[in-house]
Formats: sequence, structure tokens, C-alpha cells
Amino acid sequence: MLKGILSVSGHSGLFKLVAESKNNIIVESLDSGKRMPVYSTAKVSTLEDIAIYTNEGDVPLKDIFKTISDKEDGGAAISEKASGSELKKYFETILPDYDKDRVYVSDIKKVILWYNTLQEKELLDFTETEEEAESESAE
Repeated sequence: MLKGILSVSGHSGLFKLVAESKNNIIVESLDSGKRMPVYSTAKVSTLEDIAIYTNEGDVPLKDIFKTISDKEDGGAAISEKASGSELKKYFETILPDYDKDRVYVSDIKKVILWYNTLQEKELLDFTETEEEAESESAE
């Protein structure tokens, strides 16, 4: 689900990987649809590689998105523009044991913004996650 969805340092929003070359990649903004090159010097993160710190370890972003989707019945989450205290309170309902020392309000805002963007663009598909959970419980 999150494969090919990127966050590029210095650019707001999310991007979809379009093409790769030797010195750069071409990405397309999910918001505007505009394409641009991203060079090897830029910090690029794939959403599927991002996890949130908890007191017991790390939780992958896709699991957090699934929890938000279940809580909101597939709808949008709270606005990322809500106050810091509201965002923290909301995030505690999603991930009660998140590490409050290492996860900042700015991180919570990004998670909420990314979830709402992907939900709006209908790019959230949790069938993989459900199939993985079923195969793990069968073992």
C-alpha cells in the first residue's frame, strides 16, 4: 500500500515514485500532480520504511494508518492543524504507548497529514495487512 509513496525533505506533501535514473528519481506530487526530479543529495523516505517509537519498540506507519482507519470507519482523521494538546490526545487513542519523549507534535502532525492525504486520494488499502495478520495467526 505504501510502496512507492515518498516523503522528500524540504518539500511539503507526499510524492509518488514515477521513474528512476542514475543520478535522480522523478516524483509526482499527490497534491498537485506536478512532476519534479529529486537528486541523490536529497533526503527521501519511503512511507513503508517509517515507524513510530513506542515504549516497547517501533510500530510501522501502515499499522498506525490501519488503526486510524478503523477508529474513523475509513474516514478522515482529526485535522493536522488542531492544537498540540488535541493532537497528542488523539494520537494517544491511536497508539497509547507511543514514546512521548521521542515523538514530537510535529511528527504527529505529519502522520495525521499523511493519513488524511492518502485517505482523500483513496490510496489506503489494508487488504495486505489483514492477510498478513491472518497468516500469522494461522501459524
